[in-house]
Amino acid sequence: MTDLAEHPSTPASPGASELRRVMGPGLLLLFIVGDILGSGIYAVTGRLAGQVGGIAWLPFIVAFVVATLTAYSYLELVTKYPQAAGAALYAHKAFGIHFITFLVAFTVVCSGITSASTASGLLSSNLLLGLGVDAPGTGVTLAVALAFMVVLALINLRGVGESVRFNVVLTLVEMTALAIVIGIGVYVIGRGDSDLHRITVFDSPEDKGLFMAVTVATAIAFFSMVGFEDSVNMVEETKDPERIFPKMMLTGLGIAAIIYVLVAVSVIAVIPAGDIADPSNPEAGILIDVVKLGAPGLPVDDIFPFMTVFAVANTALINMLMASRLIYGMSKQGVLPAALGRVSRRRSPYVAIAFTTLLALGLITYVRLGSESTIVGALSGTTALLLLAVFTVVNVACLILRRESGGSFRAPTWMPVLGAVLCAYLLGPWARLEEDMIQYKIAAGLLAIGIVLWGLTRLVHKPEGGHFADIEHLEDDPAD
Repeated sequence: MTDLAEHPSTPASPGASELRRVMGPGLLLLFIVGDILGSGIYAVTGRLAGQVGGIAWLPFIVAFVVATLTAYSYLELVTKYPQAAGAALYAHKAFGIHFITFLVAFTVVCSGITSASTASGLLSSNLLLGLGVDAPGTGVTLAVALAFMVVLALINLRGVGESVRFNVVLTLVEMTALAIVIGIGVYVIGRGDSDLHRITVFDSPEDKGLFMAVTVATAIAFFSMVGFEDSVNMVEETKDPERIFPKMMLTGLGIAAIIYVLVAVSVIAVIPAGDIADPSNPEAGILIDVVKLGAPGLPVDDIFPFMTVFAVANTALINMLMASRLIYGMSKQGVLPAALGRVSRRRSPYVAIAFTTLLALGLITYVRLGSESTIVGALSGTTALLLLAVFTVVNVACLILRRESGGSFRAPTWMPVLGAVLCAYLLGPWARLEEDMIQYKIAAGLLAIGIVLWGLTRLVHKPEGGHFADIEHLEDDPAD
């Protein structure tokens, strides 16, 4: 979710950024677009069509509106406080309560772990499909997903340098894969094999009204819109951030929304909505079926699963990098046990990496073996749930911090107000299907682990000046 490229230490004056400002408008835009696209579109499109029928594009638009309202709050805050700690910093500035700061920071950590775990489920199914295993058993799918998380941990242990530029390459792969889906949709429409009337048909299998069905679908779709918030963690590595951040973040959101709508329309054009509700492989996502049905016999049918593997692997790696570095940062702040702040000879936070990886492995195993939900359905929804809570806090913090001057960007007051209300609304059980109630259980369990560790740390270690005394450097890379 956030890039943590290793940079050599350089002398810096007090208050100056110690990171190299290597990102101009182009790199920043590609970072934002790539982080938003990620695995979300592969994970949720089929579920949306299963909830609202042919208007599967509508929840993407609603999710885009909610995300944009929150993006305006982030832009106001990042130009006022241009440090890399993101939502935790804003909560600390607004409320000044260390436990709230911890909860926000740990919730972001948990969202990274659940997002990476979602990607592992997608990667496992798509990789097996690409290798010709059409109906893998539970054990095989689980083994591949777990092995992938272990590989991520090994990469993380070695450290990842120049990851922004690597992210650009994988972003282009992601966009190419989605362009293929859109191209197939255009081709099917052009040859007259699609009824465009289908994209205006609302159909709810549970007989929900339009408003409630779109509410549920928007909560599902929100997973596909997250990622824009991670760019604020790149502020210290961005050239002239106060000038280019607002334009690039909003442009990136707009590009992602347009791509999502076109993908959703393409899916409905190729496959009737009633058939989408029961895709051939729900873990792999409906886009695989679009390619198979819309372009049978073409070489793209064979390579598309592997392209999706690259897309979701990129998302997972960046998420686990972010989660381990945040855990490391909180340990160095004296908020979590000191052992989590240990660093290897390669300057990697190996205990934090092991901790976050074990949480991910436990989550994947629990969902795959201990529940009726799929890895993708349960953990993508949990990611959205956690981040909706963070976004609610950020919108409220934006309003509170109006009392402080500074910053070059100011959102209209109604935007953070409406953003907070909508994010809080989408947190409710009315925005979840019955089988999705497990998302609350997973989120509560993860946060309970963090609170227990926080409480134990408070008992044995209480640093002078209080916790989070140096919140601005919460996400500093140990390799710096």
